[in-house]
Amino acid sequence: MEPKNILIIDDERDLCDILLFNLMAAGYRAEVAYSAEEALQHTLSEFDLLLLDVMMPGLSGFELAERLKGDEQTAHIPIIFLTAKDTENDILHGFEMGADDYVSKPFSVREVLARVKAVLKRTGNLNENLLVYEGLVIDVNSKTVTVDGNTVSLTRTEFELLRLLLEHRGKVFSRGQLLKEVWPQDVIVTARTVDVNITRLRKKLDHYAFCLVSRTGFGYSFEEKLI
Repeated sequence: MEPKNILIIDDERDLCDILLFNLMAAGYRAEVAYSAEEALQHTLSEFDLLLLDVMMPGLSGFELAERLKGDEQTAHIPIIFLTAKDTENDILHGFEMGADDYVSKPFSVREVLARVKAVLKRTGNLNENLLVYEGLVIDVNSKTVTVDGNTVSLTRTEFELLRLLLEHRGKVFSRGQLLKEVWPQDVIVTARTVDVNITRLRKKLDHYAFCLVSRTGFGYSFEEKLI
């Protein structure tokens, strides 16, 4: 399955850049529109969630939300308002406009990511059986891996290695820990076996190979690519 597609609609360009970077690093697809009018130029029905500012020049976020909720093609799209308008009346009005959540500025990026995940899960748009980093997708149920939409053939060991490292992104696993977690207990293998499988896995992951990082003297981890 494809990563969830999120549209950020906000006239604060620096804030959009930060949200865009962090959403993509968290495994979502994301695009930006710097006004409600620009957002309407997109095919909005293709998005799984909107992050919508309220106070924008021209059409406001509330007006855009009302328009979208009145259209059967876009009424189903969850909306999270991101706004400095944080009075009780503002919040109530936001929910009356069909908002699924309301985050007041200033906010932490971690909070927004948590709200995004919660709304997607609540609205049925989040498949928790998927592990996603940008275009790298692991389907835990079907035991399949895709890279930018293309299916990659992995052995059981390669699949479980990638699953473990991606699921605990940023955590360094020693070779001993990887052997314990991935290989059957009744199979005798050496630490070198881990290196061989990591090398094979890297060759299959195209430009995501560099995310499998070797920490000399420690082990391996899955790291986000530096931009």
